[in-house]
Amino acid sequence: MPRFRLRIEYVGTRYRGWQVQKNARTVAGELQRAVRAAAGRDPGELYGSGRTDAGVHALEQVAHLDLETRMPPAQLLWRINEELPPDINVLALEPAGRRFHARHAARARSYLYQISRRRTALGKPFVWWVKDALDAAAMARAGGRFEGMHDFQSFTDQDPEEGSTRVQVESVEVREEGALILIRILGSHFLWKMVRRMVGVLAEVGRGALGEDDVARLLRGPSDAVAPLTAPPSGLFLERVLYEGDAPPGLLRPVLTL
Repeated sequence: MPRFRLRIEYVGTRYRGWQVQKNARTVAGELQRAVRAAAGRDPGELYGSGRTDAGVHALEQVAHLDLETRMPPAQLLWRINEELPPDINVLALEPAGRRFHARHAARARSYLYQISRRRTALGKPFVWWVKDALDAAAMARAGGRFEGMHDFQSFTDQDPEEGSTRVQVESVEVREEGALILIRILGSHFLWKMVRRMVGVLAEVGRGALGEDDVARLLRGPSDAVAPLTAPPSGLFLERVLYEGDAPPGLLRPVLTL
């Protein structure tokens, strides 16, 4: 069965995440429905590079799709997008080798988080508005403590018995852009809620409630202190999925300007 590689953007506000779930509207579920309507048959395997949580957005999710069709890729792309709701869009669809796997072939992922320092009506679905003053420089210094291979058990609800909670974080960038504080986290992979909890801890550092040494302490062993600091999903975007030969993400840019 032919395999296709897809790049997808979506606004996650209305969805219970990427993964297909019973009795819940998800991005992958909408994509499966659109492929079925466009091709007139059920797709084979549809697999994303990773799961995004409920309410999380994507600038460029990657997936592979197995589908028996004689339609040229350009026509298939157009027909799928015609069937999708307006908050999901397939950016590109191209043939892929049978050995390509969206998840297993990925070597890194980058996430972007947007914190707003002011109240915003238009930007509300895409930011976390923090009313307190934040020290972005302190957040950047603390972000460096996350870099390297660490056990992120305190930063996830994932059961350690279901798999390792050790993750290689390549880099953490913090940048100010107008009323926004942008945070980019690049790593090998990410655990359930991990990025949002990292951002929540960095926000506490920015407020002055935590210090750099506290970040190191939270990485040393299990702690219940992190869970209440989980940042909301509204400000989080899956930015890039990197495969062999891909260049690292470029300049950290906002999704919107405030």
